[in-house]
Amino acid sequence: MQIARINRLTPYFFLAPAIIVMAVALLYPIGYMVWASFLDWNPSQRIGEADFVGLRNYAKLLNDAAFLESFWVTVKFAAVVVVLEMILGVGLAMLLDRQLRGMTLLRTIFILPMMIAPIVVGLMWRYMYHPSVGLFNRTLKSFGLEPVPWLSDGTWAFASIVIADIWQWTPFIFILSLAALQSLPRSAMEAARIDGASGWQLIWFIKLPLMLPVLIVTALLRLIDAFKVLEVILVMTNGGPGLSTEILALRISRTASEFRELGTAAAMSNLLLILLMALTLAMFTYTKISEARAARLRAAASKDH
Repeated sequence: MQIARINRLTPYFFLAPAIIVMAVALLYPIGYMVWASFLDWNPSQRIGEADFVGLRNYAKLLNDAAFLESFWVTVKFAAVVVVLEMILGVGLAMLLDRQLRGMTLLRTIFILPMMIAPIVVGLMWRYMYHPSVGLFNRTLKSFGLEPVPWLSDGTWAFASIVIADIWQWTPFIFILSLAALQSLPRSAMEAARIDGASGWQLIWFIKLPLMLPVLIVTALLRLIDAFKVLEVILVMTNGGPGLSTEILALRISRTASEFRELGTAAAMSNLLLILLMALTLAMFTYTKISEARAARLRAAASKDH
């Protein structure tokens, strides 16, 4: 009996060090941040010297026009880039899901942008958007067209950061979509071809429905990451002009470093964390539902046989 109990507890003994490290490295900082959000705290104070203000920091945010604008910019940015990246990534995967000479090299080239450091991406696109010597305006001038205020106009600046993000992260969608395509059962597609399905019908009625579970998880992963983007926008526009490209991560950084309001910055961080946790929970919930549905279908198929 004692040996059986030891055998049951043995895995937990091995897991204990990892659990302790995770608790210290993850839960303690989160708890620290949550507590700080209830304080009127600035960098000249220790956290124990800060005044407790309860929910005042959160109430302040709900009436802060700059915070609400940053929140709206973040939601708009995340929605636009994820939709466009999904369309382009899945389209590229469909296009390159075939055996052609040089296809391996082409696929490698497509994934290079996501391997570049975000700071480098920001600098690269900032120089290409330069009003006088940048690649884009020089190209427009060579065709006799007027230069575009890429980073000095609010609308164009937002479009500029969207383009940069699409360039960097469409390969992520492409890789996962291509993997999903190549794992599809060939028998279903061959049966559709025998029944006379055209190429578009094959994509719309066979490939995309079978890829849907992977595509939804991919979109949610990308959406979570889009809410956390910081470096590229910081280097390219620093949130300007005005607040046209200031996302929540940048507003949090500025509140803590420039405005020296650590309690308010912690409250912003908690709201962003809640939003990301909701998206993560949605992803896990969908995965569980998909697994349960697949199990029921397998069970029904085996019962029929």
